[in-house]
Amino acid sequence: MSDPAAAETPLLDDSVKGCLDFKGRPVHRSSSGGWTSASFIIAVEVAERFAYYGISSNLITYLTGPLGLSTAAAAAQVNAWSGVATLLPLLGAFLADSFLGRYRTIILASLVYILGLGLLTLSATLPSVTTSGAPNADNVTLNTSSMLQYQVILFFFSLYLVAFGQGGHKPCVQAFGADQFDAEHPVEYKAKSSFFNWWYFSIAAGILLTLLILNYIQENLSWVLGFAIPAIVMAVGLLVFVLGTMTYRFSVKGDEESPFVRIGRVFILAIRNRKIASSAIATEESLKQFKFLDKALLAPDSTMEQGKVCSMREVEEAKAVLRLAPIWATCLIYAVVFAQTSTLFTKQGATMDRSITRGIEIPAATLQCFISFSILLFIPIYDRLVVPLARAFTGKPGGITTLQRIGTGIAVSAIAMVIAALVEMKRLQTAREHGLVDKPNVTVPMRVWWLVPQYSLCGLSDVLAIVGLQEFYYDQMPNELRSIGIALYLSILGVGSFLSSFLISVIETVTGKDGRDSWFADNLNRAHLDYFYWLLAALSALGLALYVYSARSYIYARRSTS
Repeated sequence: MSDPAAAETPLLDDSVKGCLDFKGRPVHRSSSGGWTSASFIIAVEVAERFAYYGISSNLITYLTGPLGLSTAAAAAQVNAWSGVATLLPLLGAFLADSFLGRYRTIILASLVYILGLGLLTLSATLPSVTTSGAPNADNVTLNTSSMLQYQVILFFFSLYLVAFGQGGHKPCVQAFGADQFDAEHPVEYKAKSSFFNWWYFSIAAGILLTLLILNYIQENLSWVLGFAIPAIVMAVGLLVFVLGTMTYRFSVKGDEESPFVRIGRVFILAIRNRKIASSAIATEESLKQFKFLDKALLAPDSTMEQGKVCSMREVEEAKAVLRLAPIWATCLIYAVVFAQTSTLFTKQGATMDRSITRGIEIPAATLQCFISFSILLFIPIYDRLVVPLARAFTGKPGGITTLQRIGTGIAVSAIAMVIAALVEMKRLQTAREHGLVDKPNVTVPMRVWWLVPQYSLCGLSDVLAIVGLQEFYYDQMPNELRSIGIALYLSILGVGSFLSSFLISVIETVTGKDGRDSWFADNLNRAHLDYFYWLLAALSALGLALYVYSARSYIYARRSTS
Protein backbone atom coordinates (compact mmCIF):
# COMPACT_ATOMS: atom_id res chain seq x y z
CA MET A 1 0.00 0.00 0.00
CA SER A 2 1.41 3.38 -1.03
CA ASP A 3 2.29 6.01 1.55
CA PRO A 4 0.08 9.14 1.11
CA ALA A 5 2.83 11.37 2.53
CA ALA A 6 5.29 10.07 -0.02
CA ALA A 7 2.81 10.69 -2.80
CA GLU A 8 2.52 14.32 -1.76
CA THR A 9 6.28 14.88 -1.54
CA PRO A 10 6.77 15.96 -5.19
CA LEU A 11 4.13 18.62 -4.73
CA LEU A 12 5.87 19.97 -1.65
CA ASP A 13 9.33 19.94 -3.23
CA ASP A 14 9.92 23.52 -4.37
CA SER A 15 13.67 23.18 -4.93
CA VAL A 16 15.14 25.24 -7.78
CA LYS A 17 16.88 23.23 -10.48
CA GLY A 18 20.51 24.10 -11.10
CA CYS A 19 20.92 26.29 -8.00
CA LEU A 20 22.51 25.88 -4.58
CA ASP A 21 22.71 28.06 -1.49
CA PHE A 22 25.87 29.63 -0.02
CA LYS A 23 26.78 26.35 1.73
CA GLY A 24 26.27 24.22 -1.37
CA ARG A 25 22.87 22.83 -0.39
CA PRO A 26 19.78 22.68 -2.64
CA VAL A 27 17.72 25.87 -2.43
CA HIS A 28 13.96 26.12 -2.05
CA ARG A 29 11.93 28.59 -4.07
CA SER A 30 9.94 29.75 -1.05
CA SER A 31 13.01 30.73 0.99
CA SER A 32 15.49 31.93 -1.61
CA GLY A 33 15.88 34.16 -4.63
CA GLY A 34 13.12 36.29 -6.09
CA TRP A 35 12.57 39.89 -5.11
CA THR A 36 13.80 39.35 -1.53
CA SER A 37 17.30 38.42 -2.66
CA ALA A 38 17.21 40.93 -5.50
CA SER A 39 16.52 43.70 -2.96
CA PHE A 40 19.87 43.14 -1.22
CA ILE A 41 21.66 43.11 -4.57
CA ILE A 42 19.84 46.22 -5.77
CA ALA A 43 20.93 47.96 -2.55
CA VAL A 44 24.64 47.51 -3.28
CA GLU A 45 24.09 48.63 -6.87
CA VAL A 46 22.30 51.79 -5.73
CA ALA A 47 25.26 52.50 -3.42
CA GLU A 48 27.72 51.88 -6.27
CA ARG A 49 25.86 54.16 -8.67
CA PHE A 50 25.65 56.83 -5.95
CA ALA A 51 29.42 56.58 -5.55
CA TYR A 52 30.20 56.42 -9.26
CA TYR A 53 28.06 59.40 -10.21
CA GLY A 54 29.30 61.22 -7.12
CA ILE A 55 32.62 61.25 -8.97
CA SER A 56 31.71 61.23 -12.68
CA SER A 57 28.84 63.73 -12.72
CA ASN A 58 31.00 66.60 -11.47
CA LEU A 59 34.40 65.36 -12.61
CA ILE A 60 34.68 67.91 -15.41
CA THR A 61 34.09 70.71 -12.88
CA TYR A 62 36.88 69.42 -10.61
CA LEU A 63 39.27 69.03 -13.55
CA THR A 64 38.64 72.53 -14.92
CA GLY A 65 38.58 74.03 -11.41
CA PRO A 66 41.04 72.75 -8.75
CA LEU A 67 43.21 70.89 -11.29
CA GLY A 68 43.12 73.69 -13.89
CA LEU A 69 42.55 71.74 -17.15
CA SER A 70 41.01 73.32 -20.26
CA THR A 71 37.44 72.42 -21.29
CA ALA A 72 38.56 70.23 -24.22
CA ALA A 73 41.28 68.50 -22.17
CA ALA A 74 38.93 67.91 -19.26
CA ALA A 75 36.20 66.51 -21.53
CA ALA A 76 38.76 64.20 -23.15
CA GLN A 77 39.96 63.01 -19.72
CA VAL A 78 36.40 62.36 -18.53
CA ASN A 79 35.58 60.43 -21.71
CA ALA A 80 38.82 58.43 -21.48
CA TRP A 81 38.19 57.49 -17.85
CA SER A 82 34.54 56.65 -18.56
CA GLY A 83 35.68 54.52 -21.48
CA VAL A 84 38.16 52.57 -19.36
CA ALA A 85 35.59 52.19 -16.56
CA THR A 86 33.08 50.64 -18.96
CA LEU A 87 35.57 48.42 -20.80
CA LEU A 88 37.17 46.90 -17.70
CA PRO A 89 33.94 44.95 -16.96
CA LEU A 90 35.02 42.63 -19.80
CA LEU A 91 38.01 41.62 -17.66
CA GLY A 92 35.92 41.45 -14.49
CA ALA A 93 33.27 39.32 -16.18
CA PHE A 94 35.91 36.94 -17.56
CA LEU A 95 37.40 36.43 -14.09
CA ALA A 96 33.93 35.93 -12.59
CA ASP A 97 32.62 33.50 -15.20
CA SER A 98 35.85 31.51 -15.43
CA PHE A 99 37.35 31.49 -11.94
CA LEU A 100 35.92 33.44 -9.01
CA GLY A 101 32.17 33.35 -9.49
CA ARG A 102 29.93 36.42 -9.39
CA TYR A 103 29.49 36.62 -5.62
CA ARG A 104 33.21 36.59 -4.77
CA THR A 105 33.99 39.01 -7.60
CA ILE A 106 31.42 41.49 -6.26
CA ILE A 107 32.99 41.32 -2.78
CA LEU A 108 36.58 41.78 -4.01
CA ALA A 109 35.67 44.50 -6.52
CA SER A 110 33.72 46.43 -3.89
CA LEU A 111 36.76 46.44 -1.59
CA VAL A 112 38.95 47.79 -4.41
CA TYR A 113 36.25 50.36 -5.12
CA ILE A 114 36.21 51.56 -1.50
CA LEU A 115 40.02 51.78 -1.47
CA GLY A 116 39.97 53.92 -4.62
CA LEU A 117 37.36 56.26 -3.17
CA GLY A 118 39.35 56.58 0.04
CA LEU A 119 42.53 57.53 -1.84
CA LEU A 120 40.52 59.97 -3.95
CA THR A 121 39.40 61.67 -0.76
CA LEU A 122 43.00 61.75 0.44
CA SER A 123 44.12 63.46 -2.78
CA ALA A 124 41.60 66.25 -2.19
CA THR A 125 42.91 66.83 1.34
CA LEU A 126 46.40 67.78 0.23
CA PRO A 127 47.07 71.33 1.48
CA SER A 128 47.54 74.15 -1.00
CA VAL A 129 50.74 76.17 -0.82
CA THR A 130 50.60 79.96 -1.04
CA THR A 131 53.31 82.54 -1.49
CA SER A 132 51.93 85.00 1.00
CA GLY A 133 54.57 85.91 3.54
CA ALA A 134 57.02 83.38 2.16
CA PRO A 135 60.67 84.34 2.56
CA ASN A 136 61.71 82.58 -0.64
CA ALA A 137 59.13 82.85 -3.43
CA ASP A 138 61.13 80.66 -5.81
CA ASN A 139 61.18 77.78 -3.31
CA VAL A 140 57.47 78.19 -2.65
CA THR A 141 56.73 78.10 -6.39
CA LEU A 142 58.81 74.95 -6.73
CA ASN A 143 57.08 73.34 -3.74
CA THR A 144 53.66 74.33 -5.10
CA SER A 145 54.46 72.77 -8.45
CA SER A 146 55.70 69.56 -6.80
CA MET A 147 52.66 69.36 -4.52
CA LEU A 148 50.26 69.88 -7.46
CA GLN A 149 52.07 67.20 -9.48
CA TYR A 150 51.83 64.76 -6.58
CA GLN A 151 48.14 65.60 -6.13
CA VAL A 152 47.42 65.03 -9.83
CA ILE A 153 49.25 61.67 -9.82
CA LEU A 154 47.42 60.48 -6.69
CA PHE A 155 44.10 61.77 -8.03
CA PHE A 156 44.32 59.91 -11.35
CA PHE A 157 45.70 56.75 -9.70
CA SER A 158 42.72 56.77 -7.34
CA LEU A 159 40.32 57.54 -10.18
CA TYR A 160 41.48 54.56 -12.22
CA LEU A 161 41.45 52.33 -9.12
CA VAL A 162 37.74 53.19 -8.88
CA ALA A 163 37.45 52.18 -12.55
CA PHE A 164 39.05 48.79 -11.75
CA GLY A 165 36.62 48.32 -8.88
CA GLN A 166 33.68 49.09 -11.11
CA GLY A 167 35.11 46.70 -13.71
CA GLY A 168 34.58 43.76 -11.38
CA HIS A 169 31.42 45.04 -9.70
CA LYS A 170 29.26 46.22 -12.57
CA PRO A 171 28.93 43.12 -14.83
CA CYS A 172 28.52 40.69 -11.94
CA VAL A 173 26.00 42.43 -9.71
CA GLN A 174 23.29 42.78 -12.35
CA ALA A 175 23.80 39.25 -13.69
CA PHE A 176 23.78 37.93 -10.11
CA GLY A 177 20.54 39.82 -9.48
CA ALA A 178 18.88 38.35 -12.56
CA ASP A 179 20.12 34.88 -11.51
CA GLN A 180 17.75 35.12 -8.53
CA PHE A 181 14.79 34.56 -10.91
CA ASP A 182 14.22 31.12 -12.43
CA ALA A 183 13.67 31.36 -16.20
CA GLU A 184 12.03 27.90 -16.10
CA HIS A 185 9.27 29.14 -13.78
CA PRO A 186 6.50 31.13 -15.57
CA VAL A 187 5.91 33.60 -12.74
CA GLU A 188 9.59 34.21 -12.07
CA TYR A 189 10.29 34.49 -15.81
CA LYS A 190 7.93 37.47 -16.06
CA ALA A 191 9.44 38.91 -12.87
CA LYS A 192 12.91 38.68 -14.42
CA SER A 193 11.87 40.89 -17.34
CA SER A 194 10.37 43.36 -14.88
CA PHE A 195 13.55 43.14 -12.79
CA PHE A 196 15.59 44.97 -15.43
CA ASN A 197 13.12 47.87 -15.43
CA TRP A 198 13.02 48.25 -11.65
CA TRP A 199 16.76 47.72 -11.42
CA TYR A 200 17.28 50.82 -13.53
CA PHE A 201 14.55 52.67 -11.63
CA SER A 202 16.38 52.02 -8.34
CA ILE A 203 19.79 53.13 -9.55
CA ALA A 204 18.19 56.24 -11.08
CA ALA A 205 16.93 57.09 -7.60
CA GLY A 206 20.47 56.66 -6.24
CA ILE A 207 21.88 58.86 -8.99
CA LEU A 208 19.24 61.49 -8.28
CA LEU A 209 20.35 61.67 -4.64
CA THR A 210 23.91 62.12 -5.83
CA LEU A 211 23.03 64.97 -8.16
CA LEU A 212 20.84 66.77 -5.63
CA ILE A 213 23.12 66.39 -2.61
CA LEU A 214 26.72 65.60 -3.53
CA ASN A 215 27.14 68.12 -6.35
CA TYR A 216 26.01 70.91 -4.03
CA ILE A 217 28.39 69.75 -1.29
CA GLN A 218 31.30 69.52 -3.73
CA GLU A 219 30.83 72.97 -5.24
CA ASN A 220 29.69 74.88 -2.17
CA LEU A 221 31.14 73.14 0.90
CA SER A 222 34.09 70.81 0.34
CA TRP A 223 35.50 68.51 -2.32
CA VAL A 224 36.97 66.39 0.47
CA LEU A 225 33.52 65.77 1.98
CA GLY A 226 32.08 65.36 -1.52
CA PHE A 227 34.51 62.49 -2.19
CA ALA A 228 34.34 60.96 1.31
CA ILE A 229 30.55 60.47 1.34
CA PRO A 230 30.60 58.10 -1.69
CA ALA A 231 33.26 55.98 0.05
CA ILE A 232 31.08 55.67 3.17
CA VAL A 233 27.94 54.88 1.16
CA MET A 234 29.79 52.20 -0.82
CA ALA A 235 30.99 50.56 2.40
CA VAL A 236 27.42 50.50 3.77
CA GLY A 237 26.15 49.05 0.47
CA LEU A 238 28.70 46.22 0.66
CA LEU A 239 27.57 45.43 4.22
CA VAL A 240 23.92 45.20 3.11
CA PHE A 241 24.91 42.91 0.22
CA VAL A 242 26.73 40.54 2.59
CA LEU A 243 23.71 40.45 4.91
CA GLY A 244 21.65 38.89 2.12
CA THR A 245 24.10 36.01 1.54
CA MET A 246 21.94 33.28 3.08
CA THR A 247 19.03 34.07 0.72
CA TYR A 248 20.96 34.03 -2.56
CA ARG A 249 20.76 31.39 -5.26
CA PHE A 250 24.12 30.35 -6.70
CA SER A 251 24.09 28.80 -10.17
CA VAL A 252 25.65 25.34 -10.33
CA LYS A 253 28.58 24.99 -12.69
CA GLY A 254 28.73 21.64 -14.44
CA ASP A 255 31.84 19.60 -15.03
CA GLU A 256 31.89 20.55 -18.71
CA GLU A 257 34.56 22.70 -20.28
CA SER A 258 34.76 26.45 -19.91
CA PRO A 259 32.44 28.21 -22.39
CA PHE A 260 35.44 30.23 -23.58
CA VAL A 261 37.19 26.99 -24.53
CA ARG A 262 34.09 25.60 -26.26
CA ILE A 263 33.41 28.74 -28.28
CA GLY A 264 37.09 29.22 -29.12
CA ARG A 265 37.31 25.65 -30.41
CA VAL A 266 34.38 26.28 -32.76
CA PHE A 267 36.19 29.18 -34.43
CA ILE A 268 39.50 27.30 -34.58
CA LEU A 269 37.95 24.17 -36.17
CA ALA A 270 35.86 26.28 -38.56
CA ILE A 271 39.02 28.06 -39.77
CA ARG A 272 40.97 24.80 -39.97
CA ASN A 273 38.19 23.17 -42.03
CA ARG A 274 37.53 26.23 -44.22
CA LYS A 275 38.55 24.39 -47.43
CA ILE A 276 36.35 21.37 -46.77
CA ALA A 277 33.07 21.23 -48.67
CA SER A 278 30.06 21.70 -46.41
CA SER A 279 27.87 19.17 -48.26
CA ALA A 280 28.47 16.66 -45.47
CA ILE A 281 26.44 18.78 -43.09
CA ALA A 282 23.81 20.00 -45.52
CA THR A 283 21.19 17.79 -43.94
CA GLU A 284 22.14 18.64 -40.38
CA GLU A 285 20.06 21.10 -38.38
CA SER A 286 21.79 24.51 -38.35
CA LEU A 287 20.89 28.14 -38.17
CA LYS A 288 20.89 30.12 -41.40
CA GLN A 289 23.43 32.71 -40.28
CA PHE A 290 27.22 32.28 -40.17
CA LYS A 291 27.17 28.94 -41.95
CA PHE A 292 30.98 28.94 -42.13
CA LEU A 293 30.94 27.99 -38.43
CA ASP A 294 29.05 24.81 -39.31
CA LYS A 295 32.37 23.42 -40.59
CA ALA A 296 33.37 23.03 -36.95
CA LEU A 297 30.96 20.05 -37.00
CA LEU A 298 33.32 18.23 -39.38
CA ALA A 299 36.52 16.34 -38.71
CA PRO A 300 39.38 17.02 -41.16
CA ASP A 301 38.29 13.98 -43.22
CA SER A 302 34.77 15.49 -43.65
CA THR A 303 33.19 13.00 -41.25
CA MET A 304 31.26 13.58 -38.04
CA GLU A 305 33.82 11.64 -35.97
CA GLN A 306 33.15 12.16 -32.28
CA GLY A 307 35.91 13.61 -30.11
CA LYS A 308 37.37 15.71 -32.92
CA VAL A 309 34.39 17.85 -33.80
CA CYS A 310 32.14 20.34 -32.04
CA SER A 311 28.55 19.60 -31.14
CA MET A 312 25.62 21.48 -32.64
CA ARG A 313 25.05 23.12 -29.22
CA GLU A 314 28.63 24.44 -29.18
CA VAL A 315 28.30 25.81 -32.72
CA GLU A 316 25.04 27.53 -31.82
CA GLU A 317 26.71 29.08 -28.74
CA ALA A 318 29.42 30.52 -30.98
CA LYS A 319 26.83 31.82 -33.42
CA ALA A 320 24.86 33.39 -30.58
CA VAL A 321 27.92 35.38 -29.55
CA LEU A 322 28.85 36.34 -33.12
CA ARG A 323 25.30 37.51 -33.92
CA LEU A 324 25.65 40.15 -31.20
CA ALA A 325 28.50 41.94 -33.03
CA PRO A 326 26.39 43.94 -35.55
CA ILE A 327 24.02 45.10 -32.79
CA TRP A 328 27.01 46.09 -30.67
CA ALA A 329 28.62 48.08 -33.49
CA THR A 330 25.47 49.92 -34.56
CA CYS A 331 24.80 51.10 -30.99
CA LEU A 332 28.14 52.93 -30.71
CA ILE A 333 26.82 56.27 -31.99
CA TYR A 334 24.10 56.12 -29.34
CA ALA A 335 26.88 55.68 -26.76
CA VAL A 336 28.65 58.80 -28.08
CA VAL A 337 25.47 60.78 -27.46
CA PHE A 338 25.15 59.18 -24.00
CA ALA A 339 28.62 60.52 -23.09
CA GLN A 340 27.64 64.16 -23.60
CA THR A 341 25.25 64.39 -20.65
CA SER A 342 28.05 64.49 -18.06
CA THR A 343 30.49 66.64 -20.08
CA LEU A 344 29.35 69.21 -22.63
CA PHE A 345 25.78 69.46 -21.32
CA THR A 346 27.26 70.38 -17.92
CA LYS A 347 29.58 73.05 -19.36
CA GLN A 348 26.67 74.41 -21.42
CA GLY A 349 24.51 74.78 -18.32
CA ALA A 350 27.33 76.44 -16.34
CA THR A 351 27.11 79.53 -18.58
CA MET A 352 23.36 80.02 -18.07
CA ASP A 353 21.20 81.58 -15.37
CA ARG A 354 20.94 78.84 -12.74
CA SER A 355 19.52 80.92 -9.90
CA ILE A 356 16.51 79.66 -7.96
CA THR A 357 16.24 82.52 -5.50
CA ARG A 358 18.54 85.36 -4.58
CA GLY A 359 21.94 83.89 -3.67
CA ILE A 360 21.03 80.25 -4.42
CA GLU A 361 22.15 78.61 -7.67
CA ILE A 362 21.75 75.08 -9.01
CA PRO A 363 25.19 73.46 -9.52
CA ALA A 364 25.67 72.82 -13.24
CA ALA A 365 26.20 69.07 -12.72
CA THR A 366 22.90 68.84 -10.78
CA LEU A 367 21.08 69.48 -14.05
CA GLN A 368 21.65 65.80 -14.77
CA CYS A 369 18.98 65.10 -12.16
CA PHE A 370 16.42 65.74 -14.90
CA ILE A 371 17.64 62.53 -16.54
CA SER A 372 16.93 60.70 -13.29
CA PHE A 373 13.52 62.41 -12.92
CA SER A 374 12.69 61.29 -16.43
CA ILE A 375 13.76 57.70 -15.69
CA LEU A 376 11.76 57.62 -12.44
CA LEU A 377 8.71 58.90 -14.33
CA PHE A 378 8.87 56.73 -17.44
CA ILE A 379 9.91 53.33 -16.03
CA PRO A 380 6.68 52.82 -14.02
CA ILE A 381 4.67 54.03 -17.03
CA TYR A 382 6.51 51.64 -19.32
CA ASP A 383 6.40 48.64 -16.97
CA ARG A 384 2.83 49.04 -15.71
CA LEU A 385 1.07 50.60 -18.70
CA VAL A 386 2.97 50.25 -21.97
CA VAL A 387 4.09 46.61 -21.53
CA PRO A 388 0.63 45.20 -20.58
CA LEU A 389 -1.03 47.09 -23.44
CA ALA A 390 1.59 45.97 -25.95
CA ARG A 391 1.44 42.41 -24.58
CA ALA A 392 -2.30 42.32 -25.28
CA PHE A 393 -1.62 43.02 -28.96
CA THR A 394 1.62 41.10 -29.56
CA GLY A 395 1.40 38.25 -27.06
CA LYS A 396 5.07 38.77 -26.18
CA PRO A 397 6.02 38.70 -22.46
CA GLY A 398 7.82 42.04 -22.77
CA GLY A 399 5.16 43.64 -24.98
CA ILE A 400 7.69 44.40 -27.71
CA THR A 401 11.00 42.73 -28.50
CA THR A 402 14.15 44.01 -26.82
CA LEU A 403 15.54 45.02 -30.23
CA GLN A 404 12.45 47.15 -30.93
CA ARG A 405 12.84 48.77 -27.52
CA ILE A 406 16.53 49.57 -28.15
CA GLY A 407 15.81 51.01 -31.60
CA THR A 408 13.15 53.31 -30.19
CA GLY A 409 15.64 54.55 -27.61
CA ILE A 410 18.22 55.33 -30.30
CA ALA A 411 15.62 57.33 -32.23
CA VAL A 412 14.76 59.34 -29.09
CA SER A 413 18.47 60.10 -28.51
CA ALA A 414 18.73 61.51 -32.05
CA ILE A 415 15.79 63.83 -31.30
CA ALA A 416 17.53 64.88 -28.07
CA MET A 417 20.58 65.98 -30.07
CA VAL A 418 18.40 68.06 -32.40
CA ILE A 419 16.82 69.78 -29.37
CA ALA A 420 20.27 70.32 -27.81
CA ALA A 421 21.54 71.96 -31.01
CA LEU A 422 18.53 74.31 -31.21
CA VAL A 423 18.89 75.32 -27.55
CA GLU A 424 22.62 75.99 -27.99
CA MET A 425 21.88 78.18 -31.04
CA LYS A 426 19.44 80.14 -28.88
CA ARG A 427 22.07 80.47 -26.10
CA LEU A 428 24.71 81.79 -28.52
CA GLN A 429 22.21 84.25 -30.01
CA THR A 430 21.34 85.52 -26.51
CA ALA A 431 25.04 85.99 -25.71
CA ARG A 432 25.52 88.04 -28.91
CA GLU A 433 22.44 90.16 -28.30
CA HIS A 434 23.69 91.13 -24.82
CA GLY A 435 27.30 91.74 -25.86
CA LEU A 436 28.65 88.80 -23.87
CA VAL A 437 30.64 87.09 -26.63
CA ASP A 438 33.96 88.13 -25.06
CA LYS A 439 32.73 87.95 -21.45
CA PRO A 440 32.78 84.21 -20.68
CA ASN A 441 32.59 84.74 -16.92
CA VAL A 442 29.32 86.69 -17.13
CA THR A 443 26.14 84.63 -16.90
CA VAL A 444 24.16 84.49 -20.14
CA PRO A 445 20.64 85.86 -19.34
CA MET A 446 18.90 82.66 -20.41
CA ARG A 447 17.22 80.40 -17.89
CA VAL A 448 18.80 76.98 -17.42
CA TRP A 449 15.34 75.38 -17.74
CA TRP A 450 15.84 75.53 -21.50
CA LEU A 451 18.04 72.45 -21.06
CA VAL A 452 15.31 70.38 -19.40
CA PRO A 453 13.88 68.95 -22.68
CA GLN A 454 17.22 67.56 -23.88
CA TYR A 455 17.99 66.06 -20.46
CA SER A 456 14.48 64.57 -20.22
CA LEU A 457 14.69 63.03 -23.68
CA CYS A 458 18.05 61.51 -22.75
CA GLY A 459 16.35 59.98 -19.71
CA LEU A 460 13.57 58.51 -21.84
CA SER A 461 16.19 57.20 -24.25
CA ASP A 462 17.94 55.48 -21.32
CA VAL A 463 14.70 53.80 -20.24
CA LEU A 464 14.31 52.32 -23.69
CA ALA A 465 17.84 51.73 -24.99
CA ILE A 466 19.97 51.15 -21.87
CA VAL A 467 17.50 48.84 -20.11
CA GLY A 468 16.83 47.10 -23.43
CA LEU A 469 20.56 46.51 -23.98
CA GLN A 470 20.94 45.14 -20.46
CA GLU A 471 18.15 42.59 -20.93
CA PHE A 472 19.18 41.75 -24.50
CA TYR A 473 22.82 40.97 -23.75
CA TYR A 474 21.97 39.04 -20.58
CA ASP A 475 19.30 36.96 -22.32
CA GLN A 476 21.13 36.24 -25.57
CA MET A 477 24.42 35.02 -24.09
CA PRO A 478 24.97 31.36 -23.09
CA ASN A 479 24.05 30.77 -19.43
CA GLU A 480 27.65 30.55 -18.24
CA LEU A 481 28.62 33.81 -19.97
CA ARG A 482 25.93 36.16 -18.73
CA SER A 483 28.40 38.32 -16.80
CA ILE A 484 30.23 38.69 -20.11
CA GLY A 485 26.88 39.64 -21.66
CA ILE A 486 26.44 42.53 -19.21
CA ALA A 487 30.08 43.50 -19.80
CA LEU A 488 29.50 43.59 -23.56
CA TYR A 489 26.59 46.01 -23.06
CA LEU A 490 28.83 48.17 -20.87
CA SER A 491 31.61 48.03 -23.45
CA ILE A 492 29.29 49.78 -25.91
CA LEU A 493 29.24 52.75 -23.54
CA GLY A 494 32.99 52.46 -22.98
CA VAL A 495 33.93 52.47 -26.65
CA GLY A 496 31.37 55.23 -27.18
CA SER A 497 33.18 57.35 -24.59
CA PHE A 498 36.48 56.77 -26.38
CA LEU A 499 34.87 57.66 -29.72
CA SER A 500 33.48 60.83 -28.15
CA SER A 501 36.93 61.72 -26.84
CA PHE A 502 38.45 61.00 -30.26
CA LEU A 503 35.83 63.10 -32.06
CA ILE A 504 36.33 66.02 -29.69
CA SER A 505 40.13 65.85 -30.06
CA VAL A 506 39.99 65.73 -33.87
CA ILE A 507 37.42 68.51 -34.14
CA GLU A 508 39.36 70.61 -31.60
CA THR A 509 42.51 70.25 -33.73
CA VAL A 510 40.84 70.88 -37.09
CA THR A 511 38.59 73.78 -36.10
CA GLY A 512 41.17 75.45 -33.83
CA LYS A 513 43.88 75.87 -36.47
CA ASP A 514 45.61 79.22 -37.07
CA GLY A 515 44.48 80.65 -33.75
CA ARG A 516 40.77 80.36 -34.55
CA ASP A 517 38.20 79.53 -31.88
CA SER A 518 37.42 75.83 -32.04
CA TRP A 519 34.00 74.27 -31.58
CA PHE A 520 35.06 73.57 -27.98
CA ALA A 521 36.78 76.86 -27.11
CA ASP A 522 37.09 77.55 -23.36
CA ASN A 523 34.94 80.62 -24.01
CA LEU A 524 31.72 78.80 -24.88
CA ASN A 525 30.25 82.03 -26.21
CA ARG A 526 32.75 81.77 -29.08
CA ALA A 527 32.54 77.98 -29.33
CA HIS A 528 30.09 76.04 -31.48
CA LEU A 529 28.67 73.18 -29.47
CA ASP A 530 25.62 73.52 -31.69
CA TYR A 531 27.65 72.31 -34.69
CA PHE A 532 28.80 69.29 -32.70
CA TYR A 533 25.24 68.47 -31.64
CA TRP A 534 24.04 68.70 -35.25
CA LEU A 535 26.87 66.34 -36.24
CA LEU A 536 25.81 63.86 -33.54
CA ALA A 537 22.17 64.10 -34.66
CA ALA A 538 23.20 63.23 -38.23
CA LEU A 539 25.42 60.37 -37.07
CA SER A 540 22.58 59.10 -34.84
CA ALA A 541 20.24 58.99 -37.84
CA LEU A 542 22.85 57.02 -39.79
CA GLY A 543 23.46 54.72 -36.83
CA LEU A 544 19.71 54.11 -36.45
CA ALA A 545 19.40 53.10 -40.10
CA LEU A 546 22.28 50.62 -39.75
CA TYR A 547 20.81 49.33 -36.49
CA VAL A 548 17.39 48.68 -38.05
CA TYR A 549 19.05 46.79 -40.91
CA SER A 550 21.00 44.61 -38.44
CA ALA A 551 18.04 44.08 -36.10
CA ARG A 552 15.72 42.95 -38.90
CA SER A 553 18.09 40.10 -39.80
CA TYR A 554 18.83 39.11 -36.20
CA ILE A 555 17.83 35.58 -35.16
CA TYR A 556 17.20 35.25 -31.43
CA ALA A 557 19.21 32.57 -29.63
CA ARG A 558 17.40 29.47 -28.54
CA ARG A 559 16.73 29.26 -24.83
CA SER A 560 19.00 26.87 -23.02
CA THR A 561 17.35 24.27 -20.83
CA SER A 562 20.51 23.62 -18.87
